[in-house]
Amino acid sequence: MHAFESLSIPEHHVGIHWFGQSSYAFKSSAGTIIQVDPYFPHDRTPDRFIHPNPPLVEAELETHYVILTHNHGDHTCIESIERIHRAFPTCQYVGPPESIQNLRQNEIPEDLLTEVTAGDTQPLADVTSRVVWAKPPEGDPDAGIKPPDVQHLGYLLTFGSVTLWVSGDPLNNFADHDEILTTISMHDPDIGILTTHPTEGEFPFFDGAVETAFKLGLRVVIPAHYQCFVKRNYDPSEFVTSFPEDGPFPLVLPYNSAIVYPV
Repeated sequence: MHAFESLSIPEHHVGIHWFGQSSYAFKSSAGTIIQVDPYFPHDRTPDRFIHPNPPLVEAELETHYVILTHNHGDHTCIESIERIHRAFPTCQYVGPPESIQNLRQNEIPEDLLTEVTAGDTQPLADVTSRVVWAKPPEGDPDAGIKPPDVQHLGYLLTFGSVTLWVSGDPLNNFADHDEILTTISMHDPDIGILTTHPTEGEFPFFDGAVETAFKLGLRVVIPAHYQCFVKRNYDPSEFVTSFPEDGPFPLVLPYNSAIVYPV
């Protein structure tokens, strides 16, 4: 059994375990465990992966739901999902059309699959999931950003009185998209898990992450999408120093570790 399973979660709190990249597990006070974008491949060549071993043996963490943000290999990893399904055959899978079709084609049973898109609300036992855009389907033509190849979603997950925002992979100028920001901020998220990168350009740069956190009124923001690939890594200390002292608190989780929020 994974240690996260035995973590005690008080009411109106959430357990958060980060496995690197954009792979997280959340635990509610009722014991519901949700994984997001589990990515634990076994073939890990040193020129590509920072860590020689996957951070999770899937069969060791009983999982009730898996939510998927988009159908890219490091977010919808069939290898990991198949191992989760073998270990926990009643686990349910929630995601955009392309991810769900991928699971369907890989023989995950239909009664375990739920297709969602932005605007949908989906109960996950005692947790409420609300689906929002990470990248608008039209892209941003005025900024020269092309439409994404597949739907890119984010999620608002409510654990009692605590709401957690999972950004998915947002477009670079996410902070300029007031309609999406308003949809998120109306649910008053306490804490955000935000994909960012200092130089790459697909995701918000650090200053864009700061602007996003302020506009959403986040109390805490956790950087995501690093500590996995050699070529796409970044130093989170630079993310931390991008935030003013009177702003949202930038929280860096150690690799493959858990916290209970509020701390």
